[in-house]
Amino acid sequence: MNLTPSRRSFVVAASAGVAALPLLGACGSGPASARENFPVSKSEAEWRKALTTSEYYVLREAGTERPYTSPLNEEKRAGTFVCAGCGNALYSSAHKYDSGTGWPSFYKAIDKGAVATSTDYKIGIPRTEVHCADCGGHLGHIFGDGPRPTGKRHCINGAALDFRPA
Repeated sequence: MNLTPSRRSFVVAASAGVAALPLLGACGSGPASARENFPVSKSEAEWRKALTTSEYYVLREAGTERPYTSPLNEEKRAGTFVCAGCGNALYSSAHKYDSGTGWPSFYKAIDKGAVATSTDYKIGIPRTEVHCADCGGHLGHIFGDGPRPTGKRHCINGAALDFRPA
């Protein structure tokens, strides 16, 4: 009995796996704003009117901006990074660092109640999605490759943030 897979069986199996990828994305968590009630709530029409196109894409559609496109990645002044959707204080410049990824990165939020998390399966594997605790706007993801003291990297879309100098 020959248990060696043929080229044809490999191609069929690989094609089936690739065909299933969109289905995995459809099982994704979607924006937190669509799943929960938050203290700041607006209709989609109100959000579209209040936000720029890129802010809406990131905050309300859980999009991701291209790396190295946000000027906030290079922001070095002392101050506070707030939600571009509702103004909630999210991150302190004291916790910001250069992760080399092209997105503003922080090792922790400004306080425990500023952000909330959920599990995101959008790309087929579980990731920790981080969103504004006040409006539910998508901010980015949290990874376990950050610096001390937390070991966490809050990888945040600059379009989701506004900066308020100290």
